[in-house]
Amino acid sequence: MGNKIGLLGSGSWSTALAKILTDNGHHVNWWIRNEDTIRHMQARHHNKHYLTSVYFDTALLNLQHDVTNIVRESDIVILSVPSAFLKDVLKQLPADALVGKKVVSAIKGLVAPENILINEYLLQQFNLPVEQYFTITGPCHAEEVANEKLSYLTFSGIDQDQTQVIADFFTNNNLQTIVNQDVLGVQFAAVLKNIYALGAGIAHGLEYGDNFLSVYITNCFREMQEFLEKYEQHQTPLGGTPTVHNYNASAYLGDLLVTCYSLHSRNRTFGNMIGKGYSVKAAQLELNMIAEGYYACKSIRGVNESVGAIMPIAQAVYSILWEQENAGEAFMALEKGLI
Repeated sequence: MGNKIGLLGSGSWSTALAKILTDNGHHVNWWIRNEDTIRHMQARHHNKHYLTSVYFDTALLNLQHDVTNIVRESDIVILSVPSAFLKDVLKQLPADALVGKKVVSAIKGLVAPENILINEYLLQQFNLPVEQYFTITGPCHAEEVANEKLSYLTFSGIDQDQTQVIADFFTNNNLQTIVNQDVLGVQFAAVLKNIYALGAGIAHGLEYGDNFLSVYITNCFREMQEFLEKYEQHQTPLGGTPTVHNYNASAYLGDLLVTCYSLHSRNRTFGNMIGKGYSVKAAQLELNMIAEGYYACKSIRGVNESVGAIMPIAQAVYSILWEQENAGEAFMALEKGLI
């Protein structure tokens, strides 16, 4: 297995991943869309837009705005762009661009309007086998990685040995890695926890207290499990073998908790503004970052039309953000169904 690592994306999470890799002495082929950002990083050694306190040894960075070159020069390709923009980035690649590559998704969203997982999209567009696909999920915040706070990441792949090799690129004293084969489950957990974090933020903006939030998150956790169990009844298991999901693991319960509670959570922050009366557009402008849960709640609603899971919390968040339902009224109705 080669060790030429490509990274697509220049946001806060991409910057944190680049920091981890270069801290470990790895060279990174880094695709950044904005040429001005590249010039700034080459001159000043940091990303002027995200995690500005993180400085890089630019000798370890090959910075380019040509995504085709970055992918061609890499054995492992890490996808770290918002899910809403993934198609626009990857459509620049030829159909055979990922042949022989290992692709690692650090994206916590679905591909719309098809409402499919990243691995499904890559199979359709690039014929990428699931055996060459891996995921990075939480719980982890880019800001804490930047500040070298001890953090944990979960790496998932069908082949556990290959997954461990990829995880080892990231492991160091400040970053512990967990490896499993739960590719499908952790992806949906990452999507759903962002939706629930939006709801947690809305609740905070509406001035609900800690007691309500604890009950709310408990119900979110149960709703997540029901969705995944119903979803898998309609699907062939990835790799041909059903996976046992450890719902109490970090990628499920841990990531849900940190995303709902942490002040670093952009989804919680976005929801908090909605709860305080901001419009979606105003909250987007104020946040100036992508809150994946905004797009995810629409996609999950689409998926659930065929799955049929009971998801009153995800539906309430969707109604508030996409149908302009009054947040206070939506949560007042939600209160009565929580247990």
